[in-house]
Amino acid sequence: MTIQQTRRALLLVAFLISAAVWFGSTTATAQDQSGQNDTGPRTIREFRGKTMGTSYMVKVAGAEAVDDQTLRFSIDAELRRVNDQMSTYLESSEISQFNRSTSTDWFAVSSEFAAVVTEAQSIAEKTDGAFDITVAPLVNAWSFGPTERSRTVPDADTLKQVMATVGYKKLDVRTDPPGLKKQIPELQIDLSSIAKGHGVDRVVDKLSQLGASDVFVEIGGEVRTSGDKPGGPWKVGIQLPDAAQDTVMIAHAMLMNEPAGNAMATSGDYRNMYVVDGKRYSHTIDPRTGAPVEHDLASVTVIAKTCMQADGWATALNVLGQNPALAIAKQDDIHTLLVSRTDAKEYQMAGTGILAQYAQAAPDAADNTGWLEALVPVAVITFGVFSILLFAMAIGVVFGRRSISGSCGGLASKTNEDGSTSCSLCSNPSDACKELRDKMAADRSE
Repeated sequence: MTIQQTRRALLLVAFLISAAVWFGSTTATAQDQSGQNDTGPRTIREFRGKTMGTSYMVKVAGAEAVDDQTLRFSIDAELRRVNDQMSTYLESSEISQFNRSTSTDWFAVSSEFAAVVTEAQSIAEKTDGAFDITVAPLVNAWSFGPTERSRTVPDADTLKQVMATVGYKKLDVRTDPPGLKKQIPELQIDLSSIAKGHGVDRVVDKLSQLGASDVFVEIGGEVRTSGDKPGGPWKVGIQLPDAAQDTVMIAHAMLMNEPAGNAMATSGDYRNMYVVDGKRYSHTIDPRTGAPVEHDLASVTVIAKTCMQADGWATALNVLGQNPALAIAKQDDIHTLLVSRTDAKEYQMAGTGILAQYAQAAPDAADNTGWLEALVPVAVITFGVFSILLFAMAIGVVFGRRSISGSCGGLASKTNEDGSTSCSLCSNPSDACKELRDKMAADRSE
């Protein structure tokens, strides 16, 4: 075969590969567009910010008729209203005013506030007090509240006094007219275990009112989705507990019209904790004992129809521990994944409902190399691409008898007709590249 024939053969191969790639991309595009009912390609816009002592992330697919400014303002305004109602960090909020009040008469609150407390009281009743929003004094006593954090373990007398002011049965709630009522003047409440989920629901509902039906809303790890995104369903990651870095253990697809719901919340003891004299103290307080939980449950993930429900139940099941949590989850048809630590530095998983599918294999607690595993296929692909490029360049050398040109000012700069040299990639004169490098070196030495 002559050199000319070889080149023609290579051109034919290149043409066939290009045609295959073009055909595949065209088919994929057609499938994506057909799945969108011919509404055209959708873009994803992302909004981030701070709220409730944590961060939020909102992704909106499509809804191009609504501009960015309107979306961001609506998100921030709705979250501002949630904080004004339920943040213990704001002295002017409804919850702070209620906590300061010593009246045992009905205290007027917003309808949203009353709805959240009603849901919280329902979960408290079903868990026999394992979930209890009157736990605020205990949270403060253990240095996990809005007060100054001393990270000191309270003594027995202090806990006994605080426990006398705690108990969900000491709180009454009504929705018409919306109000709360204390049975003892000292009663205080804390909605941090359910308010973030409620905030997620509020943002999803607000975006829906604006015409954004395909959204992903996350506040501090609590997530709810609606619709889908270009290319398929939204996916929510369940993290590996105790990992040195955020390591996704499971990526769950939030399918449209999923009967279990499209809201997910996770409660764990590995984010907010401290150690005193070698003992670990978690921010998850058991209202029945007045102390942080001590069982082996590392994290609890719940999927529900609303993020408020998922948030509240994740905390409740985390307080209960694995066996009681599984029992009540099966009894109340709760979709949950429980991850427990074992003595062998591994995790044991158990699940119910739609999340039971992930309880088959337990990840290694000591395995924090998820990033390395993800890097391997990238390295293989990169090696393959570079091998092909080097092979193609070698063919050029063998058959074309030309030097391999490098980057600006590098090996074998291209020689022009006038004798000057220039970069074979950008065609700028090599002298200009040298002047730039000299100036950069001079700036570094100053």
